[in-house]
This record gives sequence, C-alpha cells and structure tokens, in this order.
Amino acid sequence: MSAKRIPIRRSPIRRMLTLFLWLAIAAGAPGTAQAGTDHASLHDDHQVIKEGESLGRVDFRVSCAEATRPAFDRALGLMHHMMYAEARAAFEEIIEKDPECAMAYWGVATTLFQPLWGTRPSTAELKRGGNMIQKAKKLEPETKRERQLVAATEAFFRDPETADFRTRMKRWIEAMETAYQATPQDHDTAVLYALSRLALAQTAENRAALLDEAEAVLREIYEQEPAHPGAVHYTIHATDADGRARRALDIVKSYGEIAPQVPHALHMPSHIYVRLGDWPQVIAWNRRSAAAALKRSGEGALSHHYPHATDYMLYAYLQQGKDDKARAILQETLAKEDFQRSFISAFHLAAMPARYAVERRKWHEASSLEPRQPDYLPWEKAEWAEGMTWFARGLGNLHTGNLNRAQEAEKTLRDLRDRAKSAGDENFATYIEIDRLILAGWIVHAQENPDEAIQRIRAAGALEGTIEKHPVTPGALLPPYEALGDLFMKLDRPAEALEAYRKSAEIWPGRYNTVLGAARAALAAGAEENAGDHYAELLRIAGNSQRPGIAEAKRYLDRHSDGSEEGRGD
Repeated sequence: MSAKRIPIRRSPIRRMLTLFLWLAIAAGAPGTAQAGTDHASLHDDHQVIKEGESLGRVDFRVSCAEATRPAFDRALGLMHHMMYAEARAAFEEIIEKDPECAMAYWGVATTLFQPLWGTRPSTAELKRGGNMIQKAKKLEPETKRERQLVAATEAFFRDPETADFRTRMKRWIEAMETAYQATPQDHDTAVLYALSRLALAQTAENRAALLDEAEAVLREIYEQEPAHPGAVHYTIHATDADGRARRALDIVKSYGEIAPQVPHALHMPSHIYVRLGDWPQVIAWNRRSAAAALKRSGEGALSHHYPHATDYMLYAYLQQGKDDKARAILQETLAKEDFQRSFISAFHLAAMPARYAVERRKWHEASSLEPRQPDYLPWEKAEWAEGMTWFARGLGNLHTGNLNRAQEAEKTLRDLRDRAKSAGDENFATYIEIDRLILAGWIVHAQENPDEAIQRIRAAGALEGTIEKHPVTPGALLPPYEALGDLFMKLDRPAEALEAYRKSAEIWPGRYNTVLGAARAALAAGAEENAGDHYAELLRIAGNSQRPGIAEAKRYLDRHSDGSEEGRGD
C-alpha cells in the first residue's frame, strides 16, 4: 500500500532559489545543458517491481500457508535489496491475504528501521512496529529461527517513547547474534546477522574485525547460493571500506545480473568503484539505477533511489572534469518535484548543489546555497544533510571575503553537530564535526593564524580515520587531507602539501582536485618527475575536460615529453 501523495508547498523563497540555481548552473560552464549520451533522460512512470521480475533467489520456507511462501520470499528479497518501502507493501499484502502468517507482521516491522541508512523511525512508526511485532508473537511462529528473528526485531521496538536509535540498534544487534548462534545454518538469519555486524562496524573501534566476520559469513552463503540478494548486497557493504574494495569484485559484478530491475541492486556496485576511483563504472551503473528508479514509487512519490544514483553520477562526472555532464544531471534531478520524504532524499538534494559548486571551486555559487530545500523533506531529522549546505556556504563565503558569514556557518555546523549527538546519531555528529573543523581551520587562516589552521584541519583528518564512509554518500564534499594540502599550498609549504594530498588519495583515489593539487605541490617542491606522474594521472582521469588544470597538465607534459604519448588521456 502506498502512502497518500502529500501536496508540495511552494514558497516564494523556494521558487526564487530554484530560479537562482538554474541560472547559476547555466552560467557555470559553456554550452547548452543537455542530457547527452552519458546518462538517461527518462520519463516518470511509477510502478512497483512485479511478481516474476528477478530479485535473486530467496527460499525462506516460511511457516505460513503454502500458497503464501512465494509472496513471502519476494517480500524478503525486496528487503534484502533494501527496497524497504516496496518490501513493506509486499508484507502488508500478505497480511491482507493470509492474516495468520506471523512472519508477515515481522516483515512489516523489520522494514521500518534500516540499519545502514540515515532514516530514523518516527514515534508513530516505532509504535506501529511494536504493534506489528506483538501480533507476530501472538500468532506464535512455528520454528525456532522465526521466533528468534521476531525476538530480535522486538528488541528494537521496545520503549517506543524513550530509547534513542543507537540504543535500539544495540539491542537488535545483540539479539541478532543470539538468533545466529541458535540457527547459523539458516541463510536469511545469517545474512541479517552479517548486516548487524556491518551496522556495529559503523561506529566500533574494531571495525576491521567486524567487517572480516561479516564478509566471511556472506562469502560462505554466496558460495552455496550465488543468487541470494542478501549475500551479494551486504558483501558490497562489507567491502565498501578503506583497503577492502578489491576483495569481492566477483560478487560485486554479479549483482546487476541477479536483479536487473532493482534500482538499488544496479547502484550498489558503484560503492566499490567509487573506492577504486573507476569513474566510468560509477557512471554506467548509476545510469542504469536512475533509469530503474524512475519507474518506482517511493511511498507515493519519486523513489529516493533516484537521487541516490544521480548524486553518485554527479560525483563521478566532477572527478572527470565533465562539468557539462554534471550540470545536466543536476538540472535533471532538480527538475523533479515530488521526492520520497526520507533522510536519503534530503541528503542528496542538499549534497548535489553543494558538490557542483565546491568541486569546481565556484565559491560565489557555494556562498548563495539555501539550506533545507525542498522544504517538504524531513530536515528536522537530517542534521548531516543540512550541514552539507552550511559547509559549502561557509567555504563559499570565506573564499569570497565574507568572514562573518563563514563564522555564522561554522556556528550552525556546531549546533547541528550537537543536535545529532543529542539524538543519538554519533556517526552523523562525527561527519558534521569533520566538516566544521575544516571550515574552522580556513577561518583562522583568514585571521592570520596559520598554526591553528593547520591544527584544526589535521584534527579533521584524524577524526576521519575513526569512521568509515557512510553508504549514503559517494564521497566527502571536501576531504580533510585534500583541504590540508590546499592550506599548505597557500602557506607555500609544498612538500607538506604533497604529503597531505598523498594521504587523501589513499582514502579517496582518483579525485580531480587531489591529483591536480599533488601535481602542483610536487612541481613547487622541485620533484618534477613526481609532478609529471600526477599530471599524467590527471589526464588519464579527466583528459577530455575543458578545465584549466587539464591544459596545464598537457603543457607540462609536452614540455617534458621524450616523444612518448603514454599516459595521455586524450
């Protein structure tokens, strides 16, 4: 069942903002904005994934009526694909047809919280989940594994008006460990256990061990059942971490084959290709995902899987220096008007305009961005998403000489950090604090305190090392070590800048501004061979770009050419 479509409130500010953004985008690069051949421009034709469309293979053998089992497997498959709204609707349909199926109530409840996402259940959703799980218990599931899974979800929904999200997740994680130990041979229990390990790893100090355990559990299932959506999907999350991206490329490549109509399945391989700096693959997978998402409804509106895909595409185009393509995908996304009301929608609709300005170093554009747009999205639960806009605004105002407004943005980031922490979102508070420290460092640099500036941005880099990239984002708006390299270049300390860019590239490979910064730092430090390597890498990544840095790289390599064309990107 889809939620009722909510009318959009169009304020004069919203209309003015949209007009401003479009004018800014149009002025940002030469030529007419067109979708071109590098991404799909598709009509909006909402539908759900139909029965018979491939979701992979789930064989739960639920203890409900025999006729219910295929529908239950389909609903559970959707949940393993993290198509939570569609999974919920599928479980609800089962309840209508087979109200004695206890695990259908468990399914509805379990889709109301998403362990790896930023979505937080409302008080009403917490009460609903609790009611659903009590109905499941009352119907007394027949098997031990079903009772254990019901108990795990029940642990999350206890105390609907008091416990914070992190406490609930801790209880679910502990209960999933109990369920797994009771029935380790059950594939669906095992993949949910692995998912709980991934959720715990987001904030744990021993995250490498947790990721190793999750990956091992999932690999064993994959070897037995290579089309299991949970085994494939969660393996990608287990390897979407520093230094792990090449560990499961065989599984990564299989995802689009087992679920070719599922937007999130078509998107997920790009998590790994972002980690590898393979921008053509990021674009190709997300082009398919965006096209599939346009055919899906997200609770009565455009699915948040659409901006999830287009933000990743935008990020990749910007690393390639294809600003016209980036502008086109941004325009196409902003032209949509009715997005699913979720943290994911809020995050990407804040991040995309911010990325487009900051990655191109267009500081006047960044300084004029408006937070909380569109205004109908759940910004009150999206502190990190709102913080993306304030971070970009702060950088924009700082670089255009408006120190007071930059300081206001830094204060707002501090407030958003504290709000996230109070809500129990420690990881979101950490992401906000990383950005705040970068902005604070540039502010004190503007106040002629270079040592304090270095200290603050170094602190941002150290903090980045305590937490993994969140699955919602393709990458940082401005990575801290890239920012530190930029600062050292401003201070005429190129050797230290080169080391900072090197550290940034270890975490975020293939970034245009990191590679260009490293080339300039190496040249300024007298390391000409190193500079040539970085300029050649830049041409490999973005050789057809019209940005000035590409012309700079070509001039340098032409002057130092030995007659070989190796490494030229065009």
